[in-house]
Amino acid sequence: MDESLIYREATKVDTQLANLMASANEYVRRSKAQNTIKAYQSDWQSFSRWCKARGLCSLPAEPRVVALYLSDMADLGYKASTIGRHMISIDLAHKTKGYPSPTSDETVRSVWRGIRNTIGVAPSGKSPVLVEDLRRMLRHAPNDLMGLRDRALLLIGFAGAFRRSELVSLNVEDIEFTREGLVITLRRSKTDQVGEGRKVGIPYGSFIETCPVRALQAWLEATGIESGALFRHVTKGRQIGTTHLSDKSVARIVKKYIERIGLDESKFAGHSLRDGLATSAAMAGASERDIMAQTGHKNPMMVRRYIRDGNLFRSNAAARIGL
Repeated sequence: MDESLIYREATKVDTQLANLMASANEYVRRSKAQNTIKAYQSDWQSFSRWCKARGLCSLPAEPRVVALYLSDMADLGYKASTIGRHMISIDLAHKTKGYPSPTSDETVRSVWRGIRNTIGVAPSGKSPVLVEDLRRMLRHAPNDLMGLRDRALLLIGFAGAFRRSELVSLNVEDIEFTREGLVITLRRSKTDQVGEGRKVGIPYGSFIETCPVRALQAWLEATGIESGALFRHVTKGRQIGTTHLSDKSVARIVKKYIERIGLDESKFAGHSLRDGLATSAAMAGASERDIMAQTGHKNPMMVRRYIRDGNLFRSNAAARIGL
């Protein structure tokens, strides 16, 4: 057999394998949400810089090096959830390169248990925007295009209990006005990376000023937007952008109106709309099942936290003893 033919065939096989490996790596990259991947990459870069500054090897890293890094993070005041995510990032970086993970070592595990016991693991989440908060916020929305957008975004984000990434990803093609209200199709979300989709119903509000359906209609009619990004940038010159808002824009809008009603904006974020619907629904006596149907939660434990918070005064023993 011609040796040159054998070489060509071997090269062809190598090229095919290389293409398959590149394809497989791309699917691995897409197995997690983009924001999650960015967080892991940032965590790994922080660990690498920390090691480099001290003349230590980051890959592969010795267990004692990881233990020292976690201890340093705890001493610097990082939350347990942040330190835990850094552990995951270090673990993934090693496994991806074929190295055993140093985070599995008992030394690292012991340090991690000590950190959790010392600083606690209870989440210090942002405050929810409750119905009365939202009502007051909307009164400060100006009567212009930016005000119309902000009203629609706040009301749709609240009534749909959307994550900020879900809210800003919406297109006009994802919404359908019906007799009962609005049907919004989420093409993809944090808990639906494979794109099965989920429909969320948003009914007409009892009051015009807080009706999410009418607010969205007003925004679309004023702008003439018929396709593409639903929520867009608005310039001071009344120019409407063509691309989606960033998820950080949701947080900025929430904080802007929270500050206008005299509350501490540092205690609120984009997620406060989603938390607010769940907490407000629990306060109104909505069932766990109904709340989960609206929020899309898969785990009832998180929803039960909202129910507990919502019932702190609704079902309060101290309120019934005549103090």
